[in-house]
Amino acid sequence: MIRHRLAAFAGVFAAATTVVACGSGTGDQGDQAGPPQPGGTLRYGLSQAPTCSDPAQAGSNQTIYVTRQIVDSLTDQDPKTGAITPWLAESWEVSPDSKVFTFKLADGVSFSDGTPLTADSVRDTFDAVIKLGGAKAPLGTSYLTNYVGTTAVDKLTARVEFSQPNAQFLQASSTSQLGILSQSTNARPVEARCAGDTIGSGPFTYAEWKQDTSATLTKRAGYHWGSAVFAHEGESYLDRIEFTVVPESGVRTGSLASGQLDAISDALPQDAPQIEATGGRVLSTSNPGTPFGFSLNVTRGPLRDPAVRQALLPALDRQQLVDTVLGPQFKTATSILAATTPGYTDLSAALAYDPAKAKSIFEQAGWVPGPDGIRTKAGERLSFSVTFSQVFAGNQAILELVQQQLRQVGVELKLDLVSTPEWTARQNAKDFDSNYGNNTRADGDILRTLFSLTGRNLNARGPIPALDETLDKQLATSDPAARAELIKTAQRLILDNGLYIPTIELSQAIGAAAHTQDLKFEASARLQFFDTWLSGH
Repeated sequence: MIRHRLAAFAGVFAAATTVVACGSGTGDQGDQAGPPQPGGTLRYGLSQAPTCSDPAQAGSNQTIYVTRQIVDSLTDQDPKTGAITPWLAESWEVSPDSKVFTFKLADGVSFSDGTPLTADSVRDTFDAVIKLGGAKAPLGTSYLTNYVGTTAVDKLTARVEFSQPNAQFLQASSTSQLGILSQSTNARPVEARCAGDTIGSGPFTYAEWKQDTSATLTKRAGYHWGSAVFAHEGESYLDRIEFTVVPESGVRTGSLASGQLDAISDALPQDAPQIEATGGRVLSTSNPGTPFGFSLNVTRGPLRDPAVRQALLPALDRQQLVDTVLGPQFKTATSILAATTPGYTDLSAALAYDPAKAKSIFEQAGWVPGPDGIRTKAGERLSFSVTFSQVFAGNQAILELVQQQLRQVGVELKLDLVSTPEWTARQNAKDFDSNYGNNTRADGDILRTLFSLTGRNLNARGPIPALDETLDKQLATSDPAARAELIKTAQRLILDNGLYIPTIELSQAIGAAAHTQDLKFEASARLQFFDTWLSGH
């Protein structure tokens, strides 16, 4: 067995995120505000309603901002270095074949219902994720691929076993989707786990949950087992966090500037001057994982033609998307993975804007312009739809501009805006021509989750032996350098087969009032409020 303590795990081979500040702020630090002051209520404006109070079922950033605060994970991931560090697990061992992971749990940890954390808690949590299944918990289920079971070796030692090598699992153990929950929560029926009474061991607990409207968290008294990444020990500084849903960007910004809110999601570039005028700042970080892009259903309409899928790559002017819709804190997509993701490789040459090249590919494949400029072949119109939701405030404006760009090369793109629940349901059913979204994770295994035949396979594709073998091999490879090379190969194969059309990298842009201090991003670019405090309250 190979023993790992503290930040010594070598399988994380690149930094996960970088944090930058826009405008007059100094990033997420409160250096000029003096020592942290405990107490107070932070009022936070979400751009969308959280979908479920259960961390295992949380998928959108707005939901994870809430659920991350009530649940602790076995490990954490340092946002600066990408290293895996202790949290509920003080230490761990990984077998040489990456099939067995043994965690030694911290003593004295309890859930908010007073029950103790034990190895049984780990087993029950992971078993419950498997029971939820891929439709309800797609990320957690993917992290537990080939899960055999968890054995309680003793009260504080949990041995997690897989039937096949699972090199990504240690990083997965740091995610909120695999956060450890109480026996009472794990025993609940699937349909009853989103009601706001989820019990974790985190620094906050649910005080109130109003579906589609608000969520209120309160400080967990006596909390003293925080992650090694946290900046202080003991309880959180904040007494309460009140999350309210404010869909309109202008209203969120106005509420922040007027003092009705202390921080807000999705601060757009045009919002920055108003935020900065009152002493606030915009904090941003790039999301690791897959950038925003189109997952193409290769069984539908003209997208069945590989030439069509290839021609779409140079047809998009990604820099125009950033310059017109977003702002300088956003970057164009340059690969199938975002640049902050371990294993990223730069494929920008293949994504360079070249409308003449796109037209040439279409022409050679027999797609010729019709009377209205839209191409046709054998009576079929070069037209497809994109299904999307407003999980990110800029989605519709970006896709409207993409629609214009594609029309210039003879492609008709139809926009299909749906609610987030319907968008998720359509993804699961593969009921779309193309699906627009992103997926955040600080590990290149997100490619297997999305593109493998045994994963979500949003392309509804059949076998592609080279890609299938590569995705499987990276999961079985414990050597960091070798695994990185396999992940790089997978990106090229996904692009070569026209399975994904990247557009822009997602950045979290958070508006913070002048008195909101130490609002921090964790390694997967989601907010962690444990160290946050309010000055002058």
